[in-house]
Amino acid sequence: MEDNNNTSSLRYRDACNLLKEAEDLVGSDWDGVTVLEDNNDKPPVVMPDYMTKAIGKGDIKAFVKWINANRREDRANATLVVDTMSTPVLSVATTCNQLALMTHLLQLGANVDGRTMFGGTAISFAFDGKLEDVNNKVRLLLSWGASFFPGHGNSREDSISVARKCGHHEVARLLESELGGRRCEVVGLSERPELNGKTCVADEYLPASDQYRVTLETKAKEALLLDPINLKRRDRTPEDCGYYLEFKNGRAVRHDFDSSEDCKAFVAALNGGEARPVVTEEAEARAERAAAELLAELGLDDSPNDFAASDGQVKKSKKKKGGKKKNKKKSKLIRLGT
Repeated sequence: MEDNNNTSSLRYRDACNLLKEAEDLVGSDWDGVTVLEDNNDKPPVVMPDYMTKAIGKGDIKAFVKWINANRREDRANATLVVDTMSTPVLSVATTCNQLALMTHLLQLGANVDGRTMFGGTAISFAFDGKLEDVNNKVRLLLSWGASFFPGHGNSREDSISVARKCGHHEVARLLESELGGRRCEVVGLSERPELNGKTCVADEYLPASDQYRVTLETKAKEALLLDPINLKRRDRTPEDCGYYLEFKNGRAVRHDFDSSEDCKAFVAALNGGEARPVVTEEAEARAERAAAELLAELGLDDSPNDFAASDGQVKKSKKKKGGKKKNKKKSKLIRLGT
């Protein structure tokens, strides 16, 4: 950036600040070459600069097209160039508050703990932004198994401190608990044995009763109070993600299921057991033209409009139609255990 006299941009200032933090961490005598080992002999794909700009603008359609253009490459774990610390694309999407893209990358196998040259992970980039955005990003990453590491800026304690300094006290309380925000499996529940083996998300820890308020991963989204002994961590994986976010013509379509087995079957069928079939540019162009013509005929906007639920999951919003509003049913919280 200095070679191009690009020294007044926000990106340049951020890079300088991050480099200063890195120098404080590793020392001013760093040779500029040695990096953290990641036990991966194959170098990551370097993401082109125009894709970084697309993420910043929220152009998910362009990014998904780039991902699908070469499925032989592990583009879900692509990184920025070295002068931006080889930041993984998941961390870039996290910084830019692109929750739908974060979900898509994780479904494609992005490493939730992918690290920059100096050790930063996606969750360490999650604390900038509005409270709702930070809350959703942190919960999403925790449900996929985000870890904390010793060292400046990467430990649980540092994350809690940063959250409090930024005024995100709800997020700080979530991080203080062992299972807060995590995806779990219900185990050893004698009151309702039919729930054993079901998956849920631990939404909140209640210290007064030493219980977690959880939401079952079913279409009914039943809310329960469970003891920690009845919860076992079961992080999301690409094969067992609990719900699935699919992109069609740039629009996010969320699929919910009544069981993790149904979700696994859906993902396996979608992927055909192997890589997805290659779509030619001509076929894609025909599909996009047909979709655009249909949208124009219906008088609909072609831009996606995603929103996030409280557990970090992404849903598709719909335009309101005329008519009377229906009263929504409130979920009933059921207390189980001691």
